[in-house]
Amino acid sequence: MMLEFLDPGFSICKLTSGKIPDIRSEFMFFGRTDRETSLVCPTADVPDDVSERNDGWRAFRVVGTLDFSLIGILSGITRILADNGIGVFVVSTFDTDYVLVKEQDVDMTITSLSEAGYGWTEGRE
Repeated sequence: MMLEFLDPGFSICKLTSGKIPDIRSEFMFFGRTDRETSLVCPTADVPDDVSERNDGWRAFRVVGTLDFSLIGILSGITRILADNGIGVFVVSTFDTDYVLVKEQDVDMTITSLSEAGYGWTEGRE
């Protein structure tokens, strides 16, 4: 299975008003519940309307389109990272999964997953 790190640094935010901002970023993930509205976006694109934010995240994705019948993709990745003391924030889309790790954990993430047999695209750092 191939993985790919994304270029921008990311932030995880809680929006104050609950309104989804008009952000035209290439990467943007929203989560809305009866209790909060969360946004994950490149740090450079964080809107003013946030009550909390946590910066310093990097994201990688599983390359390709994952069929819904596949089982255990995320659990395999997150188990390896957890065994190495690396915390994660995960976002899934229709096609694939994105895993965010703190910037200081990027090298250990690459090493741990590579040793477990995961490959990385050429664009990785």
